[in-house]
Order: sequence, then C-alpha cells, then structure tokens
Amino acid sequence: MASKPHPPLMKKHSQSDLVSRLKTRKILGVGGEDDEGEVHRSKLSQMLGNDIKYQVREPVGLRVWILLSAVGFTVMSLMALVFPNQLYEVMFEEEISNATVSIRLYGGALLSLSLIFWNGVYTQEKIIIQWTLLSEACYFAVQFLVTSVTLVEMGSLPSAALLLLLSRMLFLGVTLLYYHHLGRGRPKKV
Repeated sequence: MASKPHPPLMKKHSQSDLVSRLKTRKILGVGGEDDEGEVHRSKLSQMLGNDIKYQVREPVGLRVWILLSAVGFTVMSLMALVFPNQLYEVMFEEEISNATVSIRLYGGALLSLSLIFWNGVYTQEKIIIQWTLLSEACYFAVQFLVTSVTLVEMGSLPSAALLLLLSRMLFLGVTLLYYHHLGRGRPKKV
C-alpha cells in the first residue's frame, strides 16, 4: 500500500476575510448599536462602558468662569496673606489693629479654595466641576451673610462694602446658574 502524501494544509486568514470578521463581531456582539444607539468597537469597551457618555456638555463660558474664579481667589488670598490690614481698610474704611491673624487665616482658606478651582479648570469630570461650583456658591453665600452681619453690627454702610455685597450676590447668581445648567444633562444609567 502506497500512501499518498497529503496536500499541504491551507490556513485561513480570518483577519483578511471580511465576511468572517463580520460574523465573528456579530457573534461577540460588538460593532452594532446597543439600545441607546452607542456603537462599541470592542467587547472590552462594551463591558467597561464608553467614557464618551460621561463627558460633560458644558454651558457656554463655564471654563472661563472657573478660570476667573481660580485667578480671583488666588489673588484675593495672596492679598489677605501679604497685606491683611490694607485689605480690611479698603473694604470697611476703618483701621484695624488686632485682626491680622484672622485675615491671614482667611487668606489661607481662600488659597485652599483656589486650589480646588484650579483643579476644576483642568478636569473633564462632571461631578468634580459640580462640586467646584457648589463650593464656590457656598463660599459666596456665607461671605454675603457674614459681611451683612458685620455691617449691621458696625452700623455703617461703606461704599466698598456695599460693592462687595452686590458683587457677591452677582457671583453667587452666576455660579448657581452654571451649577443648574451643568446638572441638567442626561441622567446616569442604572
């Protein structure tokens, strides 16, 4: 019995066979649209989730507002740390002798808040931007209340302090407006 030599085996290159690749992707469940219209390029991205849906649709001017806030808080904190007495005199038109330490502590707190705002400038995560805006709104609300109480106790209304109160109300309004618009995005999947 003479044995016949077998013909050489032919390897199928499925990567070059488009129909085979399409069938494989269909079996794996990738490449097609899911219920929400998202197209997954791989099973891994399908299982981990698509990070594009977590990106923020930002209101116009949000990044500029956060940048201006970061710069403003940084400048104000440095002024409170370096020139505490002069800062108080400009705001309340009254000399002060024993509150230097308090104003410097205020400057340190403002510097800490400014670091949060600088982080908010560069992040893409919606929740971090929301917390940044919320902390800014809380600061403006508390500062408005504290300044109002201080002016009532003093019994006077200097023009610089009145300007400070009006600016804080304006800043609070703008911050809350951005916070509201940022929170109106699509609800998260559960």
